[in-house]
Amino acid sequence: MPLDLSSLLDRVYYRYPSFLIDAVGEHEPGSRLTAFKNLTINEDFFAGHFPGAPVMPAVLMIEALTQVAAALILEQPGGAPTARVALRGVNNAKFRRQVVPGDRLLLEVKLARRRSRLAKAQATAYVDGQRVAEADLLLAIETGAAWIDPTALVHPAARIGEGTTVGPNVTIGSEVTIGRDCRIEASVVIDGWTEIGDGTHIFPMASIGLAPQDLKYHGERTRLTIGRRNTIREFATINRGTAGGGGETSIGDHNLLMAYVHVAHDCHVGSHTIFGPHATLGGHVTIEDYSNISAGTAIHQFCRVGKHGFLGGYSVVTKDALPYGRTIGSRPARIFGVNSIGLARRGFTTDTINQLKRAYRYLLQANTSRALAQIEQDTTLSSPEVRYLVEFIRTSQRGVILRRATRKSEELVAEE
Repeated sequence: MPLDLSSLLDRVYYRYPSFLIDAVGEHEPGSRLTAFKNLTINEDFFAGHFPGAPVMPAVLMIEALTQVAAALILEQPGGAPTARVALRGVNNAKFRRQVVPGDRLLLEVKLARRRSRLAKAQATAYVDGQRVAEADLLLAIETGAAWIDPTALVHPAARIGEGTTVGPNVTIGSEVTIGRDCRIEASVVIDGWTEIGDGTHIFPMASIGLAPQDLKYHGERTRLTIGRRNTIREFATINRGTAGGGGETSIGDHNLLMAYVHVAHDCHVGSHTIFGPHATLGGHVTIEDYSNISAGTAIHQFCRVGKHGFLGGYSVVTKDALPYGRTIGSRPARIFGVNSIGLARRGFTTDTINQLKRAYRYLLQANTSRALAQIEQDTTLSSPEVRYLVEFIRTSQRGVILRRATRKSEELVAEE
């Protein structure tokens, strides 16, 4: 699909009052863009730069490269239609020969790095295959006002942050607050006393902040709080809290909730967690940081999942799942030892992982009270992770899953 240069370049700050791009060449979305500028003696700037010896000003070559970079940034899918780009810095600029009337500039820009508010680009200009100018550009991305599709039903009292895009047929209630740079895609419903943090992406058909599915709820004011940079996929449902359960459902930052995930009332989800499709939390469940809840897993009301815990697919969890461990199974769930591969990927040291393995060995070879005493008496088990494991077990209200995996079930999991 060709780029609409006119609409894109209207969103570039501080540019010369005419386009310095005539046509687009090669386009690799989000990565690289080439464009052309045909220079004729009729260009306004040649008249005064310089009379009798016209030369394209170096600053306008930088401007032309900036316009190409802006087009490359602004055309990326998911960007706010109100976003604008401004040049903030030029580094390592070199001008190798003069550019004169009759030349055809080939402008090439490659994105080097992009963050939410800044982008760096490597920009080069050529004439007849010869490099005539180059520079590293620093560009600021200003998201501008929120953009709301005309078909969306957004209550006038709802608060929507700058740079947020609201897609077609979305419904947003009066008490909703949405942060900056969020993407709310088609047919999402957000209602109730709901707050959503910056940079969150909600995919089509998700239902966020509606009344809890609890017969004791009678319309009282309860909340749903969702943190920053979460991804909530299609048909996920997240209910707000109940008065009897503390009045709030909360989700931290940088979480991924895949399709059809259900988070019931009064649940508390930490940060950096992953939920596979159809994972289901009953009411009052606590999921601690970096937990991984695999597809189809169901967690009973009032259960906890400890930090860095891994729950295998289609598990049924009716007690607290240990931190750092692999809990898998449905009749009933069993413990498969330390999640050593996941911990290594997250930067845990070999010594820490080995300490956790020894602590788990105590837990799986003796009754819980005796095992905890042995762990606390073992002077080689001194890491904060082991201390947290012990504290997690001691503070459990429902008990913890310590049923050891059978040899047959270990072989089945290994085969997967």
